[in-house]
Amino acid sequence: MKSRVLISAAILALTLPSRIPVPAGAQNMLPAPGFHHLHLNSVNPEAAIDFYARQFPTTARTSWGGFPALKSPNNVLILFTKVDSAPPTQPQTAIWHFGWQVTDVRRNVETYKTRPEIKQLPLYTTDEGASVLVSSDTWPGTGGVLGLTKTQIADAKAKGVEPARKGGFAYMQGPDNVIVEYLGDFPAERFNHVHLFQEEPFCAQLWYQRHLNAAAVPGRTSAAPPTEATCKVARAPDPTWPALEREGLYRTPTAAVTFGDVALTWYARQGSRPLEPTRGHVYDHVGLSVANLDAWIAKLQGEGVAFLTAPYRLGDTRAVMIEGPSREALELVEVK
Repeated sequence: MKSRVLISAAILALTLPSRIPVPAGAQNMLPAPGFHHLHLNSVNPEAAIDFYARQFPTTARTSWGGFPALKSPNNVLILFTKVDSAPPTQPQTAIWHFGWQVTDVRRNVETYKTRPEIKQLPLYTTDEGASVLVSSDTWPGTGGVLGLTKTQIADAKAKGVEPARKGGFAYMQGPDNVIVEYLGDFPAERFNHVHLFQEEPFCAQLWYQRHLNAAAVPGRTSAAPPTEATCKVARAPDPTWPALEREGLYRTPTAAVTFGDVALTWYARQGSRPLEPTRGHVYDHVGLSVANLDAWIAKLQGEGVAFLTAPYRLGDTRAVMIEGPSREALELVEVK
């Protein structure tokens, strides 16, 4: 096995282009990529697209690069690859779910109750099993955290804190056991975010800022800008609720970056097992658009970023696949 890995690495090194000369400082001046697509594996892409188009009616069926696709109003795509058997959702990879903003999340909850094809996922409010369908039906979070610990829940009860009964977030199970978050009372519906787990959230933020020139999200970062020396921060000791898992969700530390109007947001890895590579799982990879693929390859090669593939044709353009800090696959797509 070790020799096979070494041979694959050697082949990749030979097929990557030689270092492309770029003027000093120009690589760091490259504009941040845009968010291009989320790529899913599916046993029935056409049925999956029908499902999402019904639940989110501002979307449109399309195709891109030879893949069936769903187009969001903000020109973000969900691409699909047909697979013969159910794509794995476990062990956990870095990609947890994707999020869709809606104009009235509570109205959506009520609408989806009437649709037999939808399985709404309960949000547990304690580890004893009580649950709600939308976060605004339980105690609101505090201090910028979207949930409360057991101690904070007891305090909220003692103070008579009431649920907001407006806005919030909810989840449904999509085709192929995809988790879809729908959230908010936004002016318009669109693809909003991809939620990940990271081995080291602040180190991941630093990686995306340094290598992909991404912008950090205020309120979703450390008090001081992270550095290599300070980015490793222990996960908070107490889980919080509401949560998709009865045992709660560890929500701090948290960090996020944006590409265009889409956020990549994350929490720390939840369990003790390292995160698996995303390729081949239900959430296969994230696609980012760049104007000059060769310049980006030169920049990332110079910074020691791991390449999963050499450049390849993708429809009528080119792309390359790199690996993020928690083994998430990131496809850089050249869009002129």
